[in-house]
Amino acid sequence: MSHDKQWTAYGLKWNPFSPDVPIEGIWISPRIDSFCGRVKNQVREGGFALVSGDPGLGKSVTMRVLESRLELLREVIVASLSRPGSKIGDFYRELGDLFNVPLAMHNRWGGFKALRERWLAHIESTLVRPVLLVDEAQEMKPEVLSELRLLSSTHFDSRSILTIVLAGDARLPEMFRSKALLPVGSRIRARLTHEYATREELLACMAHRLEQAGNPTLMTKELMATICEHAAGNYRAMFGIAGELLEIAAQRELRRLDEKLYLEVYAPVVRKPPPPAPTRRRS
Repeated sequence: MSHDKQWTAYGLKWNPFSPDVPIEGIWISPRIDSFCGRVKNQVREGGFALVSGDPGLGKSVTMRVLESRLELLREVIVASLSRPGSKIGDFYRELGDLFNVPLAMHNRWGGFKALRERWLAHIESTLVRPVLLVDEAQEMKPEVLSELRLLSSTHFDSRSILTIVLAGDARLPEMFRSKALLPVGSRIRARLTHEYATREELLACMAHRLEQAGNPTLMTKELMATICEHAAGNYRAMFGIAGELLEIAAQRELRRLDEKLYLEVYAPVVRKPPPPAPTRRRS
């Protein structure tokens, strides 16, 4: 069965457990909503913002939500850096491409000046700062982060001409404790640290996904509770389990996912010990 037919058979518009769900399929917690609001207010003044947390807790989802909200604002330019691990030369090349500024790589000062002039012209005409989003920012080289700080500051560091949102795992906040990056860390104005989700948050997220995808009764409540308990507070783990169960249910042509299916797939196989070897009688 093709995936399109599979979703139709279950009354689904799309796979509710895929990482690439439509934006309306994303459950937005109060903390994510608050952070996005703070960053929206920040685009008039610029500066750094930080999203951090362990893998699977929602950093990239937060960046998707933030990007969608910022793009709704009038006259805000939003760009996403795709290669956070680049050296300075490639970093400038990508910035030039993102902001439509032709750069000559043999003249870094010229590129530095051209980008700043582009951003200043935008601020003068709109009063809002361009926005640069960087996911997996823990891969950025310290010299590139330092260059980004210098690039985005003017008037003896009293004015920011760019809003920069960095997202990364626990290594990223740790990087800002080093002497080389303390000047960057001290400029972070909005922070969101993702923690392991509660059972209630996982259930709310799962229910939202199913409802938005078109079939809120795809799973029994008991199964949803079981999956959430075994996900250990990790959204990615939760959707990984649910996605595997959906694939198996489709293969078996089951109409609904329940705890029986979970136990068949994930319960440990109890093997009976082999019978004891017969003892030989001594003659």
